[in-house]
Amino acid sequence: MKKNILDFTKDELEEEISPKFRAKQIYQWIYQKYVDNFDNMSNLPKELRIKLKENYEIYIPKILKVEKSIDGSKKYLFELKDGHTVESVLLPMKKEERDENGDIIRHTRFTVCVSSQIGCKVGCAFCLTAKGGFIRNLTAGEIVSQVLAIKKDNDIASNRRVNIVYMGMGEPLDNLDNVAKAVKIFSDENGLSISPRRQTISTSGLAPKIKKLGEKKLGVLLAISLHAVDDKLREELMPINKAYNIESIIQAVKEFPIDLRKRVMFEYLIIKNVNDDLKSAKKLVKLLNGIKAKVNLILFNPYPGSQFDRPDIETVNRFQKYLLEKGVLCTVRESKGLDISAACGQLKEIEVKSGNTV
Repeated sequence: MKKNILDFTKDELEEEISPKFRAKQIYQWIYQKYVDNFDNMSNLPKELRIKLKENYEIYIPKILKVEKSIDGSKKYLFELKDGHTVESVLLPMKKEERDENGDIIRHTRFTVCVSSQIGCKVGCAFCLTAKGGFIRNLTAGEIVSQVLAIKKDNDIASNRRVNIVYMGMGEPLDNLDNVAKAVKIFSDENGLSISPRRQTISTSGLAPKIKKLGEKKLGVLLAISLHAVDDKLREELMPINKAYNIESIIQAVKEFPIDLRKRVMFEYLIIKNVNDDLKSAKKLVKLLNGIKAKVNLILFNPYPGSQFDRPDIETVNRFQKYLLEKGVLCTVRESKGLDISAACGQLKEIEVKSGNTV
C-alpha cells in the first residue's frame, strides 16, 4: 500500500528520500505550488519521480459538497479513502479592502476550521457531532489535506496566511500525536508556513492531555470548551467532566506555556435558561482569577431534535457586560455559517451512498 506523503513532516520525509534536499523541493511543490502529481515536479530526477509514484501518493480527499452561507462562510464535505466523511469550514474573518484606485490594500483574512476525528468520543449533550458516535482518528495528512483542498478550491495563494482552528469534528487532544504532527507540517517554512501562533487547539478539557500538549512546546494557542461553572451542570452538558473536573482543567491551564502576548481562550456556550444567568457570570469571574484569559461567549446553535434553546441577545450582552466590568476580556462570537449548519457543534459525518449525500 502506498504511503500518503502528506502524513510526513519534512524532517520525516528527509529520512525517506535521498538526498535530503529533495524533501524540501517536494514540500514546495505540494504546499506552495499545489501540485498533486509527482510527474509535474519538474526539478526532480526522473528516477526519483518514478520511485515516488511507486511508493507514495498525494492523497487529497474528494470534495463531495460545498455549501455557502449568506455571510460568505463555506462548509465542505470531504470523502476520505475509506468512504467515511468529515466536514470542514472556511470562515472569512475580515473583508478585502481597496484604495481609491481599486488596488488591494488588505486581502480577505480567512480561518479554516478543521476536523481531527470522524465523530467524537466526548458526547457533549449540545453537540451534533457526537450523535453519530466515534469512528476513528484522522491521520496528520487527512487533517492537513482539508486546508490544502480548501485553499486550492478558493484560489487562496500559498503565501497568503490563514488561521487554523482545530474546532471541527472530534476532540483534538484525543488524537494528540496526529494533531501535533499536523501543526508541524502546517508551520514548515517550505510548506504552507502557517505559524503555530495562528493555530488554535480547542479541547473539551482532557487535563492530562493539556499537560502533554504543553510539554510538546508547539507554540499553539489553547482554547478550553468550558460551558459551565460548576461540576454538576458541566457533567450534564459534558460527561467527560466526570473524569476531568473543572478544578483539574483550571490547574492544567495555569501550567500551560503560553506566549506572553497571548491569552488562553475559554469558550462558553450560552444556553437559554441553563447557564445564561448573572450568578453563572459571577462564578466564571472567580474561576478565571489569576489566568490571563479571554472568554468567547457563543450563542447555542440549534439543530433538529435538540433539547436546548438559543438565548436572546439581551441576556448574552448582560452576561458580557458583567465580565467586562470585572476586568475579564470577553467577546460575543458571531456564529458564522449558521444557515448552512456550519457553526460550532453542528458538524457531523454524512452517510454517502452512490456518490450522493443523504
